[in-house]
Amino acid sequence: MTYEKLIREMDEKLQFPGLTNTWTMPVQNRLDMALTGIKTPVGMKLQGTNLEQIQQLGAQVQQILSGLPHVRSVFAERVSQGFYINVEVNRPEAAKYGLTIADVQQAVESGIGGMNVAENIEGRRRYPINIRYQRDFRDNIEELSRVLIATPSGAQVPLSEVAKVSFSRGPAMIRDEDGQLTGYVYIDLNTTDYGGFVNQASNMLRQKLQLPAGYTYQWSGEYEFQLRAKERMKIILPVVFFVIFLLLYMVFHSLTEAMVLIFPTFYAMTGGLILQWLLDYNFSVAVWVGYIALFGIAVETGVVMVVYLHEFLDKRIASGRPLTDADIHEAAIEGAVQRLRPKLMTVCAVLASLIPILWASGIGSDVMKPIAAPMVGGMITSTIHVLILVPVFFVLMKERALRRGTLRPETSNEEG
Repeated sequence: MTYEKLIREMDEKLQFPGLTNTWTMPVQNRLDMALTGIKTPVGMKLQGTNLEQIQQLGAQVQQILSGLPHVRSVFAERVSQGFYINVEVNRPEAAKYGLTIADVQQAVESGIGGMNVAENIEGRRRYPINIRYQRDFRDNIEELSRVLIATPSGAQVPLSEVAKVSFSRGPAMIRDEDGQLTGYVYIDLNTTDYGGFVNQASNMLRQKLQLPAGYTYQWSGEYEFQLRAKERMKIILPVVFFVIFLLLYMVFHSLTEAMVLIFPTFYAMTGGLILQWLLDYNFSVAVWVGYIALFGIAVETGVVMVVYLHEFLDKRIASGRPLTDADIHEAAIEGAVQRLRPKLMTVCAVLASLIPILWASGIGSDVMKPIAAPMVGGMITSTIHVLILVPVFFVLMKERALRRGTLRPETSNEEG
């Protein structure tokens, strides 16, 4: 039994006319309500100047979106379908009997709504005593009109003599956000690709929904968190790359070598993207956290490879004999071979620790899997780059430096 299968079976069994099912976790429901006001993963806020018009637009949105794939249920709030009993006091008629509006309201409150007249005490417990008409005398308009009101002269007159009692429709709840009346549309999905659904739904609404002047809609729910995280990532990722590049330049004092060592991050990212696509994971905060961790590991292994290559090249330079292209090739081969075993050990250790997470199904696995997937895929492609391409780029750079006559030992560069 899986989470999705459980929801599907309950949704098939629990179908009631006029009700819409929404499946979510209790704590998540409370958090979503507190943070966005929407109970479902994705929702819509319709805003305008008239509640009846907002309700009509909500019904149209519900009809349009209910046909989209990945939609489990859609429910638009009936914001203007409340029923109210109005008691309109006829002031002249009430004055003839010596009654004030307060007298009429007190009779309505005590006879229909009920009034606490005493309190029963039993030990440390307190029970209020409420008095009002029995249900048979207040279950319809005609009966309510017969509620008796005592006059100052001692006579009793029915409510219908001094007031008009009627039904009226009105909003069950008035929501006001950003200075406009608001209605909610709750959307329950069977997918976690909220961004893809919102794009598809927005295109559908632009084609089929005609909004009157002064009415707007905006997406809400967990989709808001995704947008906020996306905006943060637009800042975090460039900062990460800049800091990595700056540290590499401070270590090697060479823009060219810093650029070469930045490349493992892009090769690592290709492997992460491939595995992410194969596992059908959407981009999320967890996925980007995995990529950021992957970038760090990829650059670290690349730095160690370059350090090994420099070590063997510096030995040949320090020997004092004229250096040739063949010497650079041999130094690169020796350094790469020496780095082969540590690199493979690092990759195997990372894969051995992360691959079991991809098959996990316990608590927290839905968060850990998107973090592990980019790292597993990226380590494979990063290994190919570090073991093969980094030595090739290193040889090309050093041959170019040899032709220019600027080839120096790395230790002397650091001292200078």
